[in-house]
Amino acid sequence: MIRRSTRIAGAAALAVLVLPVYSALAQEQVPAAPTAAAPAAPTFPKPDPANFTASAPTQDTINGFLQTSWGYDPDRMWQVQAILKTPVEGISKVVVLIADKSGNQKPAALQFFALPDGKHIIAGDDVLPFGDHPYADARAKLQQQADGAYKGAASKDLELVEFADFQCPHCKDAQANMDKLAVDFPKARIVFQNYPLERIHPASSTAASYGACVTKLGGSNAFFQYASAVFDAQDGLSSADGVTLTLNSAVTKAGLDPAKVAACAATPAVHDQVEASVKLAQDLNINQTPTLMVNGRQVPLGGVPYETIKKIVEYQAKIDGVAAQ
Repeated sequence: MIRRSTRIAGAAALAVLVLPVYSALAQEQVPAAPTAAAPAAPTFPKPDPANFTASAPTQDTINGFLQTSWGYDPDRMWQVQAILKTPVEGISKVVVLIADKSGNQKPAALQFFALPDGKHIIAGDDVLPFGDHPYADARAKLQQQADGAYKGAASKDLELVEFADFQCPHCKDAQANMDKLAVDFPKARIVFQNYPLERIHPASSTAASYGACVTKLGGSNAFFQYASAVFDAQDGLSSADGVTLTLNSAVTKAGLDPAKVAACAATPAVHDQVEASVKLAQDLNINQTPTLMVNGRQVPLGGVPYETIKKIVEYQAKIDGVAAQ
């Protein structure tokens, strides 16, 4: 379930598709390439030296950040157009022109504000990671705190952490792609991390607590059997009676005793475990479910083609110097 709307405008849709940072960036139209018989890569206007009044971040730093973010897509092109001082000491306004080499989409200008620490930017109403290694802090946090059921490798060298809500229809739809990732990346550790949005989905926390107990009592294999059964019968979570029947049936399919799992799910320790998972998502600035974290890099799963997700996983593994397959 989308927790808040994504702000995408016109030509920047390609740019924001799998890079949440740019869903919040202000956008301005810039001149398109000259009309031709067939689409051609656009030509950006030459930057005006007068628009580079701030000493930081440097163009190299910005380009490195964008290469890390967009390098998986060989058709993406960009140009740093301005790095401007602002009235606030240490905060710079950055303007980047983006386009598609195919010429099928008009160029657009995106802007954000770089903060003095060199590790964050303000884009729209979000504070987001920036710098030479923008995903390193999130990766380390996940390696330490992502404690959900997992499949695949024991190693966390390539860690794919899915934050999901059992009552979220988009999360149900995303499971097909998660299954494909498990096949295509056998060396990855794929973690399911509970992120119940109880205000929207009243049964989601209960389903998450049951899942935590299934893992505790039956291990990760039992959890994924339980999860599959819950998603398959997701409509049953819409009523009070249906919640009990759906979850008990899923527990049984996972080979466990529903009474024991229910008793476990009612304990304060399990409640705290689920809340800790929610807090982890919030600390990572995850604003929608389902979201995939690829070695700390956010990738929204809803509406993103599988081949794009696969390219991002491969590219992030390459950046981090780890085996993907």
